Amino acid sequence: MAENTEDKVSQKIRDTFNKGFSALERGNFDYAIDLLMSCVLADPSFLQARKYLRAAEIQKIKRTGFNTFTHYLSFITNIHLYIIANIQLSKQPFKALASAEKLMIKDPLNLNFIFLVAKAAEAAGLIEVAIQELEIAAENYQTNLQVMELLGNLYIKAGLTRKARKIFEKLCNLKPNDADYIRLLKNAMALDSMKSDKWEEVAEKGGSFREIVKDIKQAVILEQKDKAFKSDKDIDALINDLLEKIKVEPQNINYYRALAKYYTQKEMFDEAIATVEKARQVSPGDPELDNLLSSIKIQRFNSEINKLKETGDQAAVDAKIIERDQFVFDDLQERVKRYPNDLRLRFELGVIYYENDYFNEAIQQFQLAQRNPKNRLRALYYLGMSFYKKNQIDLAIEQLEGALAEAVTMDDVKKDILYALGGLYEQTGDNVKALSCYKQIYQADISYKDVAAKIEALYQKK
Repeated sequence: MAENTEDKVSQKIRDTFNKGFSALERGNFDYAIDLLMSCVLADPSFLQARKYLRAAEIQKIKRTGFNTFTHYLSFITNIHLYIIANIQLSKQPFKALASAEKLMIKDPLNLNFIFLVAKAAEAAGLIEVAIQELEIAAENYQTNLQVMELLGNLYIKAGLTRKARKIFEKLCNLKPNDADYIRLLKNAMALDSMKSDKWEEVAEKGGSFREIVKDIKQAVILEQKDKAFKSDKDIDALINDLLEKIKVEPQNINYYRALAKYYTQKEMFDEAIATVEKARQVSPGDPELDNLLSSIKIQRFNSEINKLKETGDQAAVDAKIIERDQFVFDDLQERVKRYPNDLRLRFELGVIYYENDYFNEAIQQFQLAQRNPKNRLRALYYLGMSFYKKNQIDLAIEQLEGALAEAVTMDDVKKDILYALGGLYEQTGDNVKALSCYKQIYQADISYKDVAAKIEALYQKK
């Protein structure tokens, strides 16, 4: 069973995942675990949910403290569930996996429970889940030989020979004279070498990559797909291939998406739009197709604007830009009505409201959009700025301080938050706090806006 990603799971699971992620960010581990567990039980192949579920469980147990004795105690007190899960392994692997997840809530760093999850996942055909589980274990047990050996064998099974080779090298470094580990490393090296040497072997015989693939036509398509730069001839071949595939599998939405992408690359926008419209007939109410359609239409506008710029007709350029911006606004409003739970759309609409000075409407959208973990910090930033634009300084400061508390890395979002906060502190006469904000930016990025001048000016006021 292949891994499911956030964009492939149902809207209900996605909404639950977003709530769980937000709870994890806030440090509400119990609530995060409940929500993320429901995602994992509903879709065992949703690796992202399982990853954050494990993060929540581990952070929770690290707060309470753990050691060898607590692991032993958690195993003894939950031995009945552990036995049940082992019984389920052979005939009901998915039930065994669900039981193992319940054990992980009790103690996510218990090796007995970790190995059980990996076994159950492998038995259920979810090798990606088993690998993910052991990779997390390897981060916390960096010298545990059993964890590394199991993980290396899973890498081999999944065809990840380079990763297997590295982990068996580590095992041999830890136990240089172990014959079994030396054998495992040799096997991994051989498999990895076979992959990398296949091309050389064929080339020496005067052949080409096509000889590796029995179907010559399919080899050509694979080569064209792998090219970083695709010529018009390459794209035409890929388009024709997809048209043939759609005839055979007219219900396969992925073919329509790929076809629309290649049409767009060739600036065949009408054909791309018609392709997405056909896909929407096959899969009505698909928000991803709606997003794709909107994106293509915007790209068509941009292409028209660039062509008008070449003519030097600035009035026509300005008119087309206004037409494009109006389309973006109307289209976003319409899609938010169709998909009120799509928080990414809420965020994008909020930005447009903000940029056009509709601050009350922007605040409403950002208050909803902040529930999406991907856009949460930026939504909080815009919330603070919207309050500032309304001259509600106390609310703006409170909002931005909350955003700053959640900003971990010094990326562009955190710099923007700090800069805005610094300006608000200056405005309220708190130069000490303002200087502190500017200095944090200055230490990470001296060229950010006019932060150097801001610091110099504040030092002179001291």
